[in-house]
Amino acid sequence: MYTADMHCDTISKLYYSRKSGEQGNLLSNSFQVDIGKLQKGNYLLQNFAVFVDTEKEKHPYQCAKEQIALFEKEMELNQEQIRQAKNLEEIECNRKAGRISAVLTLEEGEICENDLRKLEEFYQKGVRMMTFTWNHENSLAVREGLTEKGIAFLEKMENLGIVADVSHLWDTGFYDVCRYCTKPFVASHSNARALCRHKRNLTDDMIREIGERGGVIGINCYSLFLEQISCSHPKEKEKNSKYYNSRVERIADHILYIRQIGGNDCAALGSDFDGIDCELEMADCSRIEMLERELRKRGLREREVEDIFCRNVLRVYKACWKE
Repeated sequence: MYTADMHCDTISKLYYSRKSGEQGNLLSNSFQVDIGKLQKGNYLLQNFAVFVDTEKEKHPYQCAKEQIALFEKEMELNQEQIRQAKNLEEIECNRKAGRISAVLTLEEGEICENDLRKLEEFYQKGVRMMTFTWNHENSLAVREGLTEKGIAFLEKMENLGIVADVSHLWDTGFYDVCRYCTKPFVASHSNARALCRHKRNLTDDMIREIGERGGVIGINCYSLFLEQISCSHPKEKEKNSKYYNSRVERIADHILYIRQIGGNDCAALGSDFDGIDCELEMADCSRIEMLERELRKRGLREREVEDIFCRNVLRVYKACWKE
């Protein structure tokens, strides 16, 4: 069974670790994602996010370009095992050759610095998905919704073939995307708010909107988005520490709930590996079969698991990508 994951922060983590003087690489590292681990998990494709925190980086565009240069170098060094894919034909070509496909995404719309020409430049570099914001207001999105520039960016993204990603958007921005989009869109790494009341998670109505429009939701493995924390005293937290871990059983709960609300084609994977710091039962991407076994134990047929693990994402890419 192939795996397609819509979100990890491995390239950004590698970039910042090198800036700190560490010498890591994509082939083999101590992170949650590397080529060896991806191979063990039988990954067809992995989306690699270029992430920039605009409160820490004064020049987000330049920082993103440096991360993409690192990504391109790693693709060159490891081209027998993994190659960038900019379209479905390249994904299939890589599959037939036994290689993993790497898809570039942007996690923070301000990387484009309010300039549609920079968005086009990133498209030419192979970016095929973008969030409008991360955790801060920017020129594209504020708490009240998408700005005029954000709406213009959404239109340009659809024209280019860049998938709109609503993860990290405030609720108002989500509904602006619903109002103005004409193609399927995704929440690349978000969960169900009904199961965990966190603002990063999606309400039932949001889940239905994504499903009805042919989009998908990538389940996030971060414990903060999986379980509702009820105890606040440090000793109680220590005593109930298992509830603060990312458990495969709880990941499956969110997948099944999203399928129930949004339809069978709505659920996908968006691990957020290398962007999360909790204790993980599924320690890294090589252990993805743990989730497969749990879903089969819950009664899902092989075809249904394959849809969640891979086919639902490919369907959205086919609907949105130009090439």
